[in-house]
Amino acid sequence: MERIDKLLANMGLGSRKEIKAMVKRGEILVNGAICKDAADKVDVTSDVVTAGGRKLRLRTSFSFMMNKPAGYLSASRDERDATVMDLLSEEHQRLGLFPAGRLDKDSEGLLILTNDGAFAHALMSPRHHVDKRYFVRYDGILHEHAVTAFESGITIDGGERCLPAKLELLEPGEAVVTVQEGRYHQVKRMIAAVGGRVIYLKRLAVGPVLLDETLRLGKYRELTDEEFQTLAILSGLWRSEE
Repeated sequence: MERIDKLLANMGLGSRKEIKAMVKRGEILVNGAICKDAADKVDVTSDVVTAGGRKLRLRTSFSFMMNKPAGYLSASRDERDATVMDLLSEEHQRLGLFPAGRLDKDSEGLLILTNDGAFAHALMSPRHHVDKRYFVRYDGILHEHAVTAFESGITIDGGERCLPAKLELLEPGEAVVTVQEGRYHQVKRMIAAVGGRVIYLKRLAVGPVLLDETLRLGKYRELTDEEFQTLAILSGLWRSEE
C-alpha cells in the first residue's frame, strides 16, 4: 500500500504539494469515489485511480531508453560536468531515475534509465550474460587473430582478463563488439589490446532490445512492457511463464 500523494508524485503527476491541492479540489478519485485525504493509501495492483478524469496506470517503477549523446556523463549527478539526468524533463526528474550501467562521456547510443535497483543490478551483472552490442570506428590495423582473441577472452591493459566476447569486422576501420561486462572503458581497451584506437563508439543494443533509431540524440522514451519484460526475464529478474 502506498500513500496516494507520494505515489502520484513519484509517478511524475506533480509535487506532493500539487497532489494535495488536487485532492482538495476533488480531482482525484479512487475506485470511483472522491479522495478526501492525500494521506489515504492505495493498492497499486488493484485500485483504480483517476486524476482530472484520466485513468492512471499505477506503478512504482519506471524504465526508459535514451539515445545518449556524447558530452554527458552516465551519472545521477556531477559537480563539474553535465549528466544524462540534465536531459530529462522536470516531470521525469522527479521519478528518481538513474543510469543502469554506464556509457563513456564521449560515447553515444542506448542507455537505460530506471528507478528499479533490482532491475538495474540484474541487467548489468555479468553473471546474467546480458549482451551489450556496440558499433565502433577505430584507427589502426587490428591484429590478424583479433576475432579469436576476443572469443577466447582477451587480456586488456592492467592484466584484466575479460569474459569471452565477439568481434565482427565490417568495413576497414569499423566493427561491432558484443560484451557481457561493463568494465571501465572496456570496449576501447579491448580494441587497443588488438592494435586499434577507438575514435567513435555507439551502443546499439542491450540484449535483444535495440536502440530506437527514431530517437534523436538526447531524446528518450519509456521502455515498452515487452522490452522491459524481455530484459527482466533475460537478466533473471523474472521467470517466463512459458
